[in-house]
Amino acid sequence: MSRSRRLITLSTLSGILAQAEKIEDILPTAIGIVADVMGIEIVRIYTLDTRTNELVLSAYRGVTEEFARMVSRVKLGEGLNGHAAETGEPMMVSEATQDPRLFREAIRREKIRAQLVVPMKSRGQVVGTICVATRQKQEFSTEEMELLTAIGNQIGIAIDKASLYQEQASLTELLRLSEAKYRELFQDASDAIIIHDMEGNITDANKACEKLLGYPVDELVSKKASNFLRTDALALARQIRKKLLSGEKIEQRYEQHLARRDGSEAIIEMVTRLITDNGKPAGFENIGRDVTDERKMRDNLRFYLKQVLQAQEEERKRISRELHDDAGQSLLLLIHRLDALASDPANKLPKQAKDKVTRLHRLAVKILDGLRSYAQELWPAILDHMGLVAALGWMAEKLEREGKTKVVVEVRGAEFELSPEAKLVLFRIAQEALNNVKKHSEAAKVVVKLEYKLQKIVMTITDNGKGFEPPARLSDLASIGKLGLTGMEERARLLGGILQVQSRPGQGTTVTAELPLSST
Repeated sequence: MSRSRRLITLSTLSGILAQAEKIEDILPTAIGIVADVMGIEIVRIYTLDTRTNELVLSAYRGVTEEFARMVSRVKLGEGLNGHAAETGEPMMVSEATQDPRLFREAIRREKIRAQLVVPMKSRGQVVGTICVATRQKQEFSTEEMELLTAIGNQIGIAIDKASLYQEQASLTELLRLSEAKYRELFQDASDAIIIHDMEGNITDANKACEKLLGYPVDELVSKKASNFLRTDALALARQIRKKLLSGEKIEQRYEQHLARRDGSEAIIEMVTRLITDNGKPAGFENIGRDVTDERKMRDNLRFYLKQVLQAQEEERKRISRELHDDAGQSLLLLIHRLDALASDPANKLPKQAKDKVTRLHRLAVKILDGLRSYAQELWPAILDHMGLVAALGWMAEKLEREGKTKVVVEVRGAEFELSPEAKLVLFRIAQEALNNVKKHSEAAKVVVKLEYKLQKIVMTITDNGKGFEPPARLSDLASIGKLGLTGMEERARLLGGILQVQSRPGQGTTVTAELPLSST
């Protein structure tokens, strides 16, 4: 698997797991992506039961139920999984049937050869392990171990986060049971909790706030909550306040930025609720988890992905120019010489030889046309010289020539200049969508609509083909190996945009890409 595809897959996995709120929603998706991205047939995921200090088999693929029952619980320090969980380090064996630490008889029945186990971590703590195994090859590579470790850390963070939300779901009920119990939970909670009144004065805070903000609890009380909010963060807080007071439903998890005592910025996943007294608003409770390191890791991943995509496009441009300037010019020279050879009376070629030269001339012309087409697809020079609309028109004409699909390009609104990055992203999305029409949809007509709006540009590609049943989230396509549209979604996201796919069997498909004005 190429580095760019792995980065796309890891980024996609991060997006999928970020949306999951329950552990039972995380593990089946995680199992599928691990199996797909590593090309492996056997995957087991264990979660750590801290009460018994045992690993519990929570999800598996590729082994029999009998085998799963035999290895359903593993003590810390026992076997590869127990050792990886205890030490926090990966474990790898090449011939599992010979390793005395393993259930050799069970492994022999399953015909398992190589095994690789990595710990799943969150906030520096092991929360479980991932074990992959194969019946085919003898050993795993260091690159595969590093990839599985990266995946394991993402899954570990998601499991930890899901546990948080499940804990928060039960917090309200616990508060009703006992004020004393509430105070104990409040003070010992690992997540920061800040309560402030309707004027923004902090009335209570727990110990976790000291680590988060750098102030002792007694100094926090009576400070203004707005003291920790800079311009954008303050605007978001006011927006959340307004929605809660109006009774409007809001996304319970949102990202907020707080200023620490030392001047640094903390990125927080926040849950805010309105506190009422006798039915009247009395204040707000804010529960936040510090995700600064996680966000930095995600941003770094996206930065590297952007660099890979840029390098990929530069390489496409280089190859395209070489095809056009070197191979293309050589073919053109060959065509001219064949033409001269066939048409010059002085050569006095026999008819049979002249016919062969003529056929060679036609073949060379056909090859040159194909080469120019490949060069254009690799890097659309028309996009640089004539703009996005002309490039879309070129793709539409090309699809019509190659098949029976009629393609219409519509432009609405007053055109404005787009950045090179925005033009390229929209071109690549259209290219992927039209290629899918050509290969899969059996559509008779496609409409490519480009709308220049006040704050954004919107491109919609609609076909009347056979359609399909898309997953709930576009990123779920990655788990079944379909990275085309997933990669396009990531390209749009890197520019602050979105990509949506709507389809139904027998009702065609619509691909919509939106880019904000700031990216254009």
